[in-house]
Amino acid sequence: MKISKLTLLLGGFSLALASLSAAAADTKSYPDKPVRLVVPYTPGGFNDTLARTASEYLTKAWDQSVVVENKPGGNTLIGNTTVAQAKPDGYTLLITPLPFSALPGLYGEKMPYDALKDFEPVIWAGSTQNILTVRADSQFKSVKELIDYAKANPSKLNYGSTGSGSSNHLSMELFLEMTDTKMTHIPYKGSAPAVTALLAGDIDVLFDNLPNVYPNISAGKLNALGATGTKRAPLLPDTPTVAEAGVPGYEVYVWFGMQAPAGTPDEIIKKVNAGMVDMLHEQSVIDKFNKQGVEIVASSPAEFKTLVNNEVKKWDGVIKRAGIKIE
Repeated sequence: MKISKLTLLLGGFSLALASLSAAAADTKSYPDKPVRLVVPYTPGGFNDTLARTASEYLTKAWDQSVVVENKPGGNTLIGNTTVAQAKPDGYTLLITPLPFSALPGLYGEKMPYDALKDFEPVIWAGSTQNILTVRADSQFKSVKELIDYAKANPSKLNYGSTGSGSSNHLSMELFLEMTDTKMTHIPYKGSAPAVTALLAGDIDVLFDNLPNVYPNISAGKLNALGATGTKRAPLLPDTPTVAEAGVPGYEVYVWFGMQAPAGTPDEIIKKVNAGMVDMLHEQSVIDKFNKQGVEIVASSPAEFKTLVNNEVKKWDGVIKRAGIKIE
């Protein structure tokens, strides 16, 4: 029995329609199994807080488990790669902080994924600022005094960070570039040891996330010289921005967001975004995040995509000009 070309074409068309119908059904029923939310850091810190707040809220909203999986290591590459290589069905999502945008500049051709092509931005959840801090007994009482000393004494001052490509490292490198100064970089394995080193006098100055240094600033152990945003941090209204304090045009926001693997259906992206926006508009969540110095953004996927694209270009330039190497 001969099978005509028309029959084959119609059969193929029917299969394609069936596949599309199945995909549409999957999208409408999403999520019908547990969703994995990957955090590329150890537990603790705001990335983990965002993930666990989302897990609790979305589990209730969707009547489906949303579980947090911490996958630290490799300067966040391990967790990021896990999501980049996951099936694009919305069941594996990534908490994405600012350092995500610095990795292409740091690793170049060694990157295990393409930061702009292998992910679908879901939402820019919120932002905080890094705070330029010194010990309470430091000789530096202003950004200008710090700059003047650094100009007169190149590389004599030590600054800390949580590692190459971290937001505090990038904040300082941009500061050094814009002020034409030099300091010696001392990386630490996390914010806690970096702050401890500052308090102990092992380093002279530190940019760090507001939530990480605010307790010691409040206790009078550290002084805040400047905030990295374009406006003063609500928790530190008396602290000028770095731009106000003598470095015009300086701006760094430490942002937190969520992404999915590239190819994730738009309807799923929209549903996750809508769930996150609802969560971020809850007054209890706003209050919780604001107390940690994190301001809500709750963007659209398109707005977050624009941010990521711009940040990758910005930090690639800073990294290349500064000659930053992975340590």
